[in-house]
Amino acid sequence: MNSFIDFVRRSPSAFHAVDAICAQLDAAGFVRLDEGEPYAVAPGSRCYVTRNRSSVIAFTVPACGFAPFAIVASHSDSPTFKLKPGYEEEALGQYVRLNVERYGGMIMSTWLDRPLSIAGRALVREGGALRTHLVDLRRDAVLIPNMPIHFNREINDGYKFNPQVDLLPLYGDAQAKGALGAEIASLCGAKPEDVLAADLFLYNRTPGSVWGAHGEFFSCPRIDDLECAYTSLQAFLTAEHAAHISVYAVFDNEEVGSGTKQGADSSFLTDTLARVGAALGADDAALRAAACRSFMVSADNAHAVHPNHPEKYDAENRVFMNGGVVIKHNANQKYTTDAVSSAIFSEICARAGVPVQHFSNRSDVLGGSTLGNIANTHLSMNTVDIGLAQLAMHSSYETAGTADVEYMIKALRAFYGTEIRMTGDGEYRI
Repeated sequence: MNSFIDFVRRSPSAFHAVDAICAQLDAAGFVRLDEGEPYAVAPGSRCYVTRNRSSVIAFTVPACGFAPFAIVASHSDSPTFKLKPGYEEEALGQYVRLNVERYGGMIMSTWLDRPLSIAGRALVREGGALRTHLVDLRRDAVLIPNMPIHFNREINDGYKFNPQVDLLPLYGDAQAKGALGAEIASLCGAKPEDVLAADLFLYNRTPGSVWGAHGEFFSCPRIDDLECAYTSLQAFLTAEHAAHISVYAVFDNEEVGSGTKQGADSSFLTDTLARVGAALGADDAALRAAACRSFMVSADNAHAVHPNHPEKYDAENRVFMNGGVVIKHNANQKYTTDAVSSAIFSEICARAGVPVQHFSNRSDVLGGSTLGNIANTHLSMNTVDIGLAQLAMHSSYETAGTADVEYMIKALRAFYGTEIRMTGDGEYRI
């Protein structure tokens, strides 16, 4: 658990999460590729490539060369607040607050009255070139204060927050004007006028903790979806890979629809797989034939039954923390799971000794969606949507089960180590 909580601490933004992932890939001997250059890929290669520094795809090529793909995909981003370009504004001549907007669908009330910091990236002019710098203030820098109940009597009766009024963080007193820009420039080793643009986000500074009667729960920021990004990485790095091209993918912008150059709705995955195939001598027809025989695991967390509101969940498809990997189902294809992918992944977990749970929403309650069905519109293959059960999804401080981290690593390690062979349409051997 401590390793995961430390990973979260080092990943205050999607840019930092991918940087932390790349550090582990580098340490494991993976070769970093440049999307702007030809891919030098051969049988036995172990490589990775990033896009926008907020998405990453790593892969291993078997000794036999080109083969079908075994893919696990998750996402690097989480709901938060993003600083607008004109982020410092004076208030009443006495305060400096930050002008922010929502990123994704967060539980807004959970961001109030707690220490927050700022992290992201900045583009800096350096000697006639532009260079990206990761930025993290690493200190309690801002806070979004609640109104006292004396002036907001309805706060406990279902108050509706206005993000342009209620959710602007306080940064400093009147003398703080310009201080944030100067601090960001200092972190980049630059003059303020040389910081040309930045993507900056608030993040919760509350440390992660393990708690419960027997240490069975843990809480920290950004469990959705860093838990899946972390566990799939550990599985990818430690698996005995079968005779397929194993792929580890982490996409940005899932929380806002994935429709960016680095999202699951982009060409990033198909570009990468096609270029790997081409380097191994496979043409487009061979790539599409391989995709038909490939399998993707879309890994994004699931909703554990809330102890105070069990009525919100389907009585026969409830899932619990520490109950194992969750397979997610939805008839309207918010999740990609079908009988084929559910059966195959369930069998892999059974052979690995990993418990499996099945989640489906109540028919009168709308649920969320994730990246699997979006990625499938670009390169179709059998796909299962899975996750780990957690509470308070999209809160600034979420909760999950300590046992489930190892369950997921074990399940995905088994997935990477299993050869899934399609012997006919609807016929499989594993």
